[in-house]
Amino acid sequence: MARATMDEQTLIALLLERKEEGFRELMRVYKDDLVNYAYRFIGSYDDAVDVAQETFIRVFRFIDTFQQGARLRTWLYAIARNVAFSILDERKRHGTISMIDTDEEGHEVEYEAPDLTYTPDRSVDSTLIAQQIQQALMRLPPAFREAVVLRDIEGLSYEEIAEVCKTELGTVKSRINRGRAMLQELLRDLYQELFGEQ
Repeated sequence: MARATMDEQTLIALLLERKEEGFRELMRVYKDDLVNYAYRFIGSYDDAVDVAQETFIRVFRFIDTFQQGARLRTWLYAIARNVAFSILDERKRHGTISMIDTDEEGHEVEYEAPDLTYTPDRSVDSTLIAQQIQQALMRLPPAFREAVVLRDIEGLSYEEIAEVCKTELGTVKSRINRGRAMLQELLRDLYQELFGEQ
């Protein structure tokens, strides 16, 4: 996350007053994080940029509904999450090609094919390893993928994730644990290739 040049309460006050300075600062601080979150969740750079842009538009339109005392970052991720799910729903309605896999219990799981042309962390994501990790992330069911991305990539606390996802803390912890276990299984071959048998 970019370093904020003002404290959160000052930023919120500027946003509530609809000051351009506040919206510029909001976008400067959160744009890259929101694009990265959306990309990791959706798997498409173009859609990730759309998620971030739509999130900022909704903040501008609905800033009056922001509850004082709430965390701005949590509110932003909740909006971005809603926009991302809308895009996933739109893909399904318009016949985007999906892949089918099975989870550890043998249930069929549908996932979207990732856009491997995007490299959000150029020094890392330009490698084959990073692409394989992103492909594995995209194979996780959306609820597990979202929880893992918010915790392990975006660094949100369990409590923040529960608030963003509007779910119980225990559910968040379970999704993260299951998502990590599934990701570990999906990346087992890559791990053995890199580090040998353990």
